Amino acid sequence: MPVLSASNVVRRFGAVTALDGVSLDVEAGECVALVGESGSGKSTLLRAFNRVTEPDAGAIRVDGQDVRDVDTVALRRRIGYVPQDGGLLPHWSVRRNASLVPWLEARADAAAAADGALELVGLPAAQFGDRWPHQLSGGQRQRVAMARALAANPRIVLLDEPFGALDAITRSDLQQMFAGLRRRTGIAALLVTHDLHEAYLLADRIAVMRAGRIEQDAAPATLIGAPATAYVQQLLERAHVRPEGVR
Repeated sequence: MPVLSASNVVRRFGAVTALDGVSLDVEAGECVALVGESGSGKSTLLRAFNRVTEPDAGAIRVDGQDVRDVDTVALRRRIGYVPQDGGLLPHWSVRRNASLVPWLEARADAAAAADGALELVGLPAAQFGDRWPHQLSGGQRQRVAMARALAANPRIVLLDEPFGALDAITRSDLQQMFAGLRRRTGIAALLVTHDLHEAYLLADRIAVMRAGRIEQDAAPATLIGAPATAYVQQLLERAHVRPEGVR
């Protein structure tokens, strides 16, 4: 059973159709990247899984349950979420930011869970736990956001262009960190990115979106070696991605 499943999902914003009958599954332990131009529906689809966006038609399931049958607060607490800007609370310390979900669940080990998650993302709590967000670099803030998403040990994490606002060196460091923590935790991930290179490096499958539809959903090697549509081919050419790899 997929841990995330969208079936014929439609979402409209006035006269604009953001999602036009989209279907997508993410299996346990799998990373699927959503790529495409701005306005293609990537973030709208991702946010449907934690009910930030409500579909007009179709079904969204998490662990086999229709999200409409699950309490929204409980749903969001069981799915990690990393937005592009990190979304850290500026008046909370790094440790308290990371412990947010275990704290909301009134877990006695909330601080220990935060410390473990901070260690996992490469920010030892002894060194960084008592700092404030404004004392961190952009890359460090995103690491804290990742730790916050992982502290409650979710099986699934949603990432909405988490590395997009970072410089190239920091972005590469965080990509490597993310790949490593996925290997260690076995967590499933749905990653929104505008960067085909990033998708190629991190994802088990890439779903190319255009105008609210999925043009192709395939393993990176298949997508690159056999683009299903002219649009996918054009996207690959613009990103300088060829069958022999990323250029």
